[in-house]
Amino acid sequence: MQYQQPTHLQAAILDWAGTVVDFGSFAPTQIFVEAFAEFGVAVSLEEARGPMGMGKWDHIRTLCNLPQIAERYRAAFDRLPSDDDVTAIYERFMPLQIEKIALHSALIPGALEAIAALRDKGLKIGSCSGYPAVVMAKVVELARENGYVADHVVATDEVPNGRPYPAQALANVIALGINDVAACVKVDDTWPGILEGRAAGMWTVALTCSGNALGLSYEQYKALPSDRLAEERARIGKMFAPSRPHYLIDTIAELPEVIEDINARLARGETPQAC
Repeated sequence: MQYQQPTHLQAAILDWAGTVVDFGSFAPTQIFVEAFAEFGVAVSLEEARGPMGMGKWDHIRTLCNLPQIAERYRAAFDRLPSDDDVTAIYERFMPLQIEKIALHSALIPGALEAIAALRDKGLKIGSCSGYPAVVMAKVVELARENGYVADHVVATDEVPNGRPYPAQALANVIALGINDVAACVKVDDTWPGILEGRAAGMWTVALTCSGNALGLSYEQYKALPSDRLAEERARIGKMFAPSRPHYLIDTIAELPEVIEDINARLARGETPQAC
């Protein structure tokens, strides 16, 4: 059989917090702050947001490697945090996350409509997250109650390596029966999630305003003066630049227009790897 390059998208692989649910991505970040606090170590919300997109154990390890947080840990325990200490924080993080995930489970405005538009164009909807399976089960349940059901879900602990490695995105490709990674688009609000899509050979769309990078509620985002919003978009664009997203948009509500553009590029013979 002769290979034929795809001429249209077959699937969208969507992140969860900050992409489809939880505008501002508050559920994971606030719980990191609380989990560290239970060990007597102060971590700011801004610090907690830094490694967002990674698996949660790796996220905690990365925070513990920050010099200022490592020094606070040393002041509390008279030693630097080991991997066992990271695991102890992670094991406290998990029940807190499950307990409070419902507080930040609302769908992002326009998400259902955008996903319906993608389905109308024939796209399957895959999904992946930095959440482990035990948390994802609760996230998926709450999303279903709000009207969103993805065709496939891959948690970070269901693959050998989470983001920025491509394993979760590629697991979706296999499960959804997609015949070419170039027929997929990865949508995420974090740079590890965009790197994941890039590593998987997919088109990538970075969300600048609905997730971790802006870190505001929907109401706060809508209330931003136009000049301040432009400044934030520019700042976030620079933050995403090293991960080389193909597109930057505010929220998932704008995704259908991007899908149209990608389909036009595929029809012209363009590929995500060459862009």
